[in-house]
Amino acid sequence: MIFLQLFYVFSKIGIFNFGGGYAMLSLIQDEVVNKYHWLTVKEFTDIVAVSQSTPGPIGINCATYTGYTAVIHAGFPVWAAVLGAVLASLSVIWLPFILMVSISRFLIKHGRSKVSNDIFGSLRPTIVGLLLAAALMLMSKENFGSPTESPFVFTLSVVIFLFAFVGTRLYKIHPILMILLCGLVGLMVY
Repeated sequence: MIFLQLFYVFSKIGIFNFGGGYAMLSLIQDEVVNKYHWLTVKEFTDIVAVSQSTPGPIGINCATYTGYTAVIHAGFPVWAAVLGAVLASLSVIWLPFILMVSISRFLIKHGRSKVSNDIFGSLRPTIVGLLLAAALMLMSKENFGSPTESPFVFTLSVVIFLFAFVGTRLYKIHPILMILLCGLVGLMVY
């Protein structure tokens, strides 16, 4: 049953997602944490962190790790969890692939028409909303700590966040260097 649910959930996420992997995160969290309870918020946060750190698109990486973890939590052996990871990964891309192949001829022919521009123009606010939802979702106590439970961890997390934001945005510090610096601070403090 878990395999059928993984196929359904990630196919649905794949076809209704616009805006890339980060926009997909809030949809994935809603399904796998809130609706099906395959993962806890902490596990999902860890999966997002690992998905960002590994090569490849974050949405597919997140689907892979979620499929694996969900099958393990369902009590299946590791070989079945690998199958769940592959199934979730393929499920998130198969419908968008078919859709893009189907409409590519139309987009090539009518890509600059007013109708196409209006359609894509109306999708932009949706994508911004999905990205904002993903950003707000990641601003949880699992990532930042809680100001009431652990004020030091919360304050340090906010300082690291601001340092990373200002460093990459204003001072143009390379993101890989920023990840290494923040990881070093986290290793020393935590």
